[in-house]
Amino acid sequence: MRVSDEVEAALAGFIDEVRLPDDGIAWARLENLHVTLKFLGAAIDSARLLALEKALNRTIRDVSALQVRTRGIGAFPDLRRPRILWTGLECEGLVELAAEIEIVAVEAGFDRAERPWAPHLTIGRVRDPRKARRVRATLESAQTREFGESRISEVSLYRSHPSSRGSTYEPLAVFPLRL
Repeated sequence: MRVSDEVEAALAGFIDEVRLPDDGIAWARLENLHVTLKFLGAAIDSARLLALEKALNRTIRDVSALQVRTRGIGAFPDLRRPRILWTGLECEGLVELAAEIEIVAVEAGFDRAERPWAPHLTIGRVRDPRKARRVRATLESAQTREFGESRISEVSLYRSHPSSRGSTYEPLAVFPLRL
C-alpha cells in the first residue's frame, strides 16, 4: 500500500533535512516508500501465493477506501536504541485491514506474525547505531510532525528483490478497495 504523492514528497523532504553524510542509516528511497501490512517471508511457492491472491480478492473487495493521516517520527524498539525508523499512520480501519490480511495469510499457509501489527511506514534502517546518534535530536523533535493525509484506494501484493543497494519492489497483484 502506498501513501499519496504529497505525503511521499513530504517524507522525502524530511529525510533530506535529517540525512547526514555517513550517518549510519540506510534511508528509504522515494520509489520504495510503502506500507507493509503483512510480511510474507523470503521465498514463496506459487501455489501458496495463488491461494493468498484469491483469498485477498474475496476479503479486500468489501473494504472501503481509507483516509490515512501520516504523522510523527519514531523507531523500533525506540529512538534511544533505533533499528527501524518510521512515521506513524493514523486511520481507524487500517489496523482492522491488517488484521484481516493476517487471518487470510495464515489460512493460506503463511506464518503468523510474531507481534501485533503497528501502523507505520518505514523510512530508514539503522546500520550503525553509533553514527546514527548524530541525528537523534532531529528525529526526537519530529515526533509530532505532520506529513499529510492520503486516500488509500488499493492494496498491493509486492515481491521484494534485495540487493546491496537496497531492495526493489515488484507489484504482483493489486486489490482495489471499495470507493
